[in-house]
Amino acid sequence: MHDLEEKNINDVSFDDRGLVPVIVQDFEDQEVLMLAYMNRDTLTQTLKTGLMTYWSRSRKCVWVKGETSGNYQIVKTVRLDCDADTLLFQVEQRGGCACHTGARTCFFGEIKPHCATSD
Repeated sequence: MHDLEEKNINDVSFDDRGLVPVIVQDFEDQEVLMLAYMNRDTLTQTLKTGLMTYWSRSRKCVWVKGETSGNYQIVKTVRLDCDADTLLFQVEQRGGCACHTGARTCFFGEIKPHCATSD
């Protein structure tokens, strides 16, 4: 079992749609790979199987990351934030990419703030 034991699922604060945001981070280099959502059932399934399992808000269905692409995410650690309304999963990313575009991470676009300062 992981840091978030099944008995602690009741501590998670799901939103009014029954969802909680999930930040997914590479276990080895701590790079943020993606943001997704889970409901109680997909969180339970993820903890039982060790495979990242999400709720698709657009398709309104369960999806196991890598089931069609081969880019599985294997759970290494789970953390609940201080407000109990966001989860952080550290994973072993198999297959090389987490993003549906084929990129390693979903966070490859950069926005430069107007107030950027130089060191």
